[in-house]
Amino acid sequence: MTHVPVIDQSLEKANAWVAEVADEMKSDDPREAYRVLRAFLHALRDRLTVDEAAQLAAQLPTLIRGVYYEGWVPSRTPSRERHVDEFLDRIAGEALLAGETEASYAATAASRVLHKHVSAGELEDVLAVLPVELRPIAAA
Repeated sequence: MTHVPVIDQSLEKANAWVAEVADEMKSDDPREAYRVLRAFLHALRDRLTVDEAAQLAAQLPTLIRGVYYEGWVPSRTPSRERHVDEFLDRIAGEALLAGETEASYAATAASRVLHKHVSAGELEDVLAVLPVELRPIAAA
């Protein structure tokens, strides 16, 4: 079977992001790290305007971008979650975590990985459109 290099590279990048989330979480479970990254990206995406969500997506690796857009309904964004507990409850539910404490730790891990790979200018734009209470979670 012949491989397509761009697909192989995208898979490598996606696996690297998941591994980085696992490292940040001090976990050896890549499935859990994937669920955390996915849940964090979905919660963040849904709090952004459509334009800002698309601008952030443009900086994600191809396969991670697909995960980010999975299930997105642009007409329902930005969502109304304005409080940290609502945001963390959403992450906990989607990532199958025990509650807000685990979700907070997980969101910090995913946010750190995002900060390693997305430009500072884009991250500033993302933070600017988030409710003030949610900014510390995304600014980890």
